[in-house]
Amino acid sequence: MNLVFYSGGDEKENQNLDRAFLELLGKKNPVVTFIPSSSYLSEQEFKSFVRHYSKYKITRFIHFPIDVPFDQTLFNEVMRSDAIHLAGGNTFYFLNNLRKTKLLPKLKLFAEKGGLLTGLSAGAIIMTENIEMAGYPEFDRDENVVNVTNLAALNLVDFLFFPHFRNSARYDVVFNKYTRKTNKIIYACPDGAGIVIRDNEIRFVGKCYAFSSGHKFIIN
Repeated sequence: MNLVFYSGGDEKENQNLDRAFLELLGKKNPVVTFIPSSSYLSEQEFKSFVRHYSKYKITRFIHFPIDVPFDQTLFNEVMRSDAIHLAGGNTFYFLNNLRKTKLLPKLKLFAEKGGLLTGLSAGAIIMTENIEMAGYPEFDRDENVVNVTNLAALNLVDFLFFPHFRNSARYDVVFNKYTRKTNKIIYACPDGAGIVIRDNEIRFVGKCYAFSSGHKFIIN
């Protein structure tokens, strides 16, 4: 399985993650699909995405918003992409529409069959077991604008991902408490950092942090 978890940040900050993305892509003239979390302002987001990755000589892109009607032909093209990128935004709204359109199992199958799946912030959270990290901690969370109660997501990895992490005692307290209570591992990444999984081997890019069993560890 080939996955890239982007926390966030600007183009310069994400150069190392982009290099890993290109290595995983590993082919000339690939097709890359951009799935925004919402169709609102997604045209501008897509243009920025295309402008950014065109620097790496990628020329074929698909824009695939899922909270508006789409036809089977477009969907078939998306599933034939070499890479699919899940964008940032409101995680609850994004997951709700992925579930409504029955795309969750299809994206999971895409990744399991070797397709390259990448996610930024909300999109990265959705690649994990559930989106609990979108609503946690209380002082830094997405608003559950659509009242989602089923937080189960793609479940492609055995850890939770927290983007935009700021290294402070405030986060340490809540994440240590959470992992002590749940026995889950949280990988928390500041902007510009992230995680690359290639053939199920994990690599951390930039300075990341792990929270496990009530303890914090510095990675890289």
